[in-house]
Amino acid sequence: MKPVAIFRHFPIEGPGYLATFLDSHSIPWQLVKIDAGEMPPASIDHFSGLVFMGGPMSVNDGLPWIEPALALIHRAVTNDIPVLGHCLGGQLMSKALGGIVRRSAVKEIGWGEVSVADNHVARMWFGELPVFEAFHWHGEEFTVPENATLLLSSPYCENQAFAMDSHLALQCHVEMTEEMMKAWCKTGAAEIAAGSGPSVESIEAIQTSLAERVSALNRIACRLYEKWISGLG
Repeated sequence: MKPVAIFRHFPIEGPGYLATFLDSHSIPWQLVKIDAGEMPPASIDHFSGLVFMGGPMSVNDGLPWIEPALALIHRAVTNDIPVLGHCLGGQLMSKALGGIVRRSAVKEIGWGEVSVADNHVARMWFGELPVFEAFHWHGEEFTVPENATLLLSSPYCENQAFAMDSHLALQCHVEMTEEMMKAWCKTGAAEIAAGSGPSVESIEAIQTSLAERVSALNRIACRLYEKWISGLG
């Protein structure tokens, strides 16, 4: 099998649990370090799927790698190469497929419940699960592109995930590990401290019962990743 390309946009926002999942399923993967100056490849021919991780930048920034990434996503979707996006990655997918990415009404940082949409496509990805606790860290949000289906919503962000055939875009984070959580809280302490309101949790609240909550989140991620890899060639 050709490897899955995983695009990392910020050093501490790597593949996390996704790497563990792919390794356990003997699926090869290749890390593309955008944060280290690597550029998205011009061709999708060498990959079975594309995964875009998170990052603190905006897809509307004039960074040199953004337009090539958008073009690569569009090319992959056109050619039925599965694409998976986490947070910034989901926003890249939305913009590449004709959606809009804009500033959210409030920042959403910490653990928060998301509701699974009542439609056939959502049940294909989540089964009969009605709600679950996801992890959030974003100040922008995407619209659902034409021909895609809304999968998840939260009280602070209506569009938390969408799917289009074998392609899955997530605004929330399901890839988290305990190590990532602690690193994000350390790096983002000032952003958390500057936040206000019920949509931003304290570091103490984020790290409460961390092992159990991350384990539950990994089980959700496992289900989604199982469905996503079924589309790999």
